[in-house]
Amino acid sequence: MFANGMLGWGMPVASEEPPLPEVPEVLFVCVHNAGRSQMAAALLDHHAAGRVRVRSAGSDPADALNPAVVAAMAEWGIDLSRELPRPLTGKLVEAADVVVTMGCGDACPVYPGKRYEDWQLEDPAGQPVERVRPIRDQIDARVRRLLAELAPPA
Repeated sequence: MFANGMLGWGMPVASEEPPLPEVPEVLFVCVHNAGRSQMAAALLDHHAAGRVRVRSAGSDPADALNPAVVAAMAEWGIDLSRELPRPLTGKLVEAADVVVTMGCGDACPVYPGKRYEDWQLEDPAGQPVERVRPIRDQIDARVRRLLAELAPPA
């Protein structure tokens, strides 16, 4: 076999590995990408264990994550301390199979053929960790339902 992956007579070498299965991609969007969308992305990534690709973004990203959100997630062993809010781009929406919005209103672009969900959840901005915990728990329940639809366990 030659270095270009071809056999000596120009025939490509057949891959011995099966093709990778399609992995659905989910984008969580809120205004500041500092609370709800970050929690949702982290929870889905945690529960999916590689069965779903997850991203989050904000229509008007904050400078840092909400400290009470970081604390509430740390209680469950999920470390958000190194995460940063990211801006929402059309490319992120285009790449997603499912776009879950959480209070971003008209700032979220809509593309045909995408599945959209709008989760009405209290905004954790400015809330103490005691008020963030129930929001985290609601997001966790919704994330688990979404995961069961997108990538049921084998």
